[in-house]
Amino acid sequence: MRRGEGGWKFCGLDAHADAAAPITIRTRKFITNRLLARRQFVVDVLHPSRANVSKTELSEQLAKMYKADKARVVPFGFRTAFGGGRSTGFALIYDDEPSQMKFEPKYRLIRSGLATAPPKTNRKLRKERKNRAKKLRGTKKSKAAEPPKKGK
Repeated sequence: MRRGEGGWKFCGLDAHADAAAPITIRTRKFITNRLLARRQFVVDVLHPSRANVSKTELSEQLAKMYKADKARVVPFGFRTAFGGGRSTGFALIYDDEPSQMKFEPKYRLIRSGLATAPPKTNRKLRKERKNRAKKLRGTKKSKAAEPPKKGK
């Protein structure tokens, strides 16, 4: 970005970059991890005419490259290089769904749609419950979950 006569101008990648522009995917440090029933590797993505590439698109391309099911491919931890045009991240391809459910962290299972996120409770309510529980000892802590009765 730089300051021009009409305000800020975007210099670098075209603001309306083609979403169907070609990308190049290279993998390195490929390891077949038998203990965790998966293949794991570093992924380098070259995308000179795009800002970045979505993880769903990457998982589709990697599934095609390694002849795997798209749902078993888990790309994560991508960072775009300074100046754009290149991103580096990590990807895992699980052999089957049970091993993915067993070894994958819960947040990534939620992200990929294999698990559901627990219902969010209000931050203030969580803090109030925690502070009520601090005042009680022993088995009474379960009673701290309910708000205090309005009365006397």
